Amino acid sequence: MTNIFADFRRLVVAALNELVGKGEFPRGLDLSRVAVELPRDPVHGDLSTNAAMVLAGAVKENPMALAERIAAALAGREFVTGDYRGCGFTVTSVRPGFINIRLAPEVWHAQLRAILRAGTAFGDSAIGGGERINVEFVSANPTGPMHVGHGRGAVVGDALAGLLAKAGFSVQREYYINDAGAQVDVLAQSTYLRYREALGEAIGPIPEGLYPGEYLVEAGRALAERDGRKWLARAEAEWLAPIRDFAAEEMMRLIRADLALLGVNHDLFVSERSLTERGAIDDCVRVLADRGLVYTGVLEPPKGKLPDDWEPRPQTLFRATSFGDEVDRPLRKSDGSWTYFAADIAYHRDKVQRGFDKMIDVWGADHGGYVKRLQAAIQALTNSAATLDVKICQLVNLFDKGAPVRMSKRAGTFVTLREVIEVVGKDVFRFIMLTRRNDQALDFDFAKVTEQSKDNPVFYVQYAHARAASVMRHAAAEFPDDDLSDAGLGEAPLDRLSDPSEIALIRQLAGWPRLVEAAAEAHEPHRIAFYLQEVAAEFHMLWNKGKDEATLRFILASDAELTRARLALVRGVALVIASGLAVFGVQPAQEM
Repeated sequence: MTNIFADFRRLVVAALNELVGKGEFPRGLDLSRVAVELPRDPVHGDLSTNAAMVLAGAVKENPMALAERIAAALAGREFVTGDYRGCGFTVTSVRPGFINIRLAPEVWHAQLRAILRAGTAFGDSAIGGGERINVEFVSANPTGPMHVGHGRGAVVGDALAGLLAKAGFSVQREYYINDAGAQVDVLAQSTYLRYREALGEAIGPIPEGLYPGEYLVEAGRALAERDGRKWLARAEAEWLAPIRDFAAEEMMRLIRADLALLGVNHDLFVSERSLTERGAIDDCVRVLADRGLVYTGVLEPPKGKLPDDWEPRPQTLFRATSFGDEVDRPLRKSDGSWTYFAADIAYHRDKVQRGFDKMIDVWGADHGGYVKRLQAAIQALTNSAATLDVKICQLVNLFDKGAPVRMSKRAGTFVTLREVIEVVGKDVFRFIMLTRRNDQALDFDFAKVTEQSKDNPVFYVQYAHARAASVMRHAAAEFPDDDLSDAGLGEAPLDRLSDPSEIALIRQLAGWPRLVEAAAEAHEPHRIAFYLQEVAAEFHMLWNKGKDEATLRFILASDAELTRARLALVRGVALVIASGLAVFGVQPAQEM
């Protein structure tokens, strides 16, 4: 797939290797830091390389003098990209040692042809090389429906998985079901209370410590329908386990329905209880112990105010400090059961055993302090062969016309994801969740995210695609006998696209493959939202110029050939926007 930045980097590397071969540069030169980027100031050209800046030390030469030598070596080479072959560029060196490249218009025209040929596959990359990567996201406790914070994590994880797949990685989307531990016992007790209510008992106010949400009324009713009065006269020890299983499955049914509403599909659901029952935690801790990484000790008291339940007692500890963590971490609770940390180590070891040396977890804001200890455990278990990147999703603050929205009719204590999607729609929610870095808090105002203005990024981008689709419909009516397919427009005389604003728009579109690779390598899907807004801005600006200056309009009845060239550009915009929205799982709008 064509990528003009990668294409020109290959040209730069070839020129450098030629200089090495001539003995002008030392052998074994590390070229990994050589990059081709956009210049800091567009006035300087279309592309820029840092080759002289990063190699000056190794070559032992002044960066500016080195830049001039490299520029001279580049000037005589042939540049090949997309459908274009030939020099088609000029090279200049500027202080303190950057090399700027200005490309001929025909190079950009070739980029537009490449977009039309590839369609929405434009931007697909092979940098992942098919490497397997596990993306675990959502993993909400099965104690109720998903809230908006879960929804943000779901969108970030799903979009990141889509981005990595577009960059050539083999991605598995995974959900970890926390169906062991105290919280599911509380769920069972809460469900049992609603079960009694469904059978006609007056239960009074929900006791403190149990889940109060109305969603459990349905679970209690379903249990009563399934089992009748079977559990009423029995002790908790008899009904706790079967009702816990029932309730957890009911909650996962709700969560799966919420995920489906959001358009999120996981490849695999892994149960914490299944890991426990098959002895995965015991086995994992035994491996760590055999390596001398588990011991019995007493931790120093935590800094600041001591928790009420803290006591200086001997504990089973993992030597996390040997791998960069601040303190060693407990593996057993005071009652002898495993900690959540021990279970999480075993779960991630299970991922590694399934062939995933690269793992990404998407967590909520309340888990930020948990990152180092788990990364330390993975380092210990795999001798640093496996890596874990954790993306923390900060809070979502809900507003409506500037006023905070705090309560849910259904959940009682939070606004459910379903309630938000039913108001604004899946696509709006998904896009807005990606308009900020995941580690920044996000304000979500119902009124603002649905208004039709350029201040609403969803509308702004979708309107660009809808506007492009509208232009194509009008063109089809104006020129019914012309071939306006992508293949047909690829044969248009694109050299007629000569206005600086047209070339600037093509240049923006040509940057999509580079953006995909950079965002995938950084694990930052939000970069796509920013990029799509930039494309939309360039397109809307060109549209407005056509309103003010008739000769720049997309459809000119008096000039069919120029019209076809401009329609090729319009289709290029639509295809790149659709390609970006596909990564987000958002359907491009055809009309608005």
